[in-house]
Amino acid sequence: MAKAKRTLTWQRDPEGMRLRILEAAKQEFAAHGLAGARVDRIAASAGANKRMLYYHVGNKDELYLAVLEGAYDKIRSEERGLDLEHLDPPEAIRRLIEFTWNYFLRNPEFLSLLQTENLARAKHLKRSTKVKSMHSPFVEMIRTVVRRGVESGDFQVAIDPVQLYISIAGLCFFYLSNSATLSVIFGRDLLDKKAKDERLAHMVGLVLAALTGRSAEMLDVVKAPKKRAAVAQTL
Repeated sequence: MAKAKRTLTWQRDPEGMRLRILEAAKQEFAAHGLAGARVDRIAASAGANKRMLYYHVGNKDELYLAVLEGAYDKIRSEERGLDLEHLDPPEAIRRLIEFTWNYFLRNPEFLSLLQTENLARAKHLKRSTKVKSMHSPFVEMIRTVVRRGVESGDFQVAIDPVQLYISIAGLCFFYLSNSATLSVIFGRDLLDKKAKDERLAHMVGLVLAALTGRSAEMLDVVKAPKKRAAVAQTL
């Protein structure tokens, strides 16, 4: 009876079934990595069976690549909604940092997937026909913000947009992906609210100081992290 019910669901809503499979796979790969992930667990979590999984997505490697592509598409899609082109350049960079930080906090499975794929030397990502095209508009968006900042006199340097984003993402990623060991080493909980607010203020101040040539104190980002963090949560 249960098998017949699954078959009817599959036939009535094939796209819904595919999305459930991808969500279950994302959680499985994030928790266990590619090597430790099990197709039978993914199928069971999605309310499917292996035959349905292979039909909708493909084998394990194809499923993993589809999850990776979906993860990148999700963050790039949300970044496009930031509307950075219509903000003053310093505020646009501030918003990008706040978004990146809070996105990583809300989506820890994204960080796990990145770690898994980097351990594989991007072997699967290199096969993607979609990922590179996702990033070109995003890079151009940052390039435009930097150019406007230089033209307005807000920024002192026309920094490479790719380097700028890697620096922003790196400041967020390293802290969060290593928070367990760093908390032990430095004897403080790096994931309590106060520590996270301080980290966000530090990153905003650091990046804007590099771009503007002004100190973080002059930029008013160190002494009021709570207010800024609250704004970031609403983005």
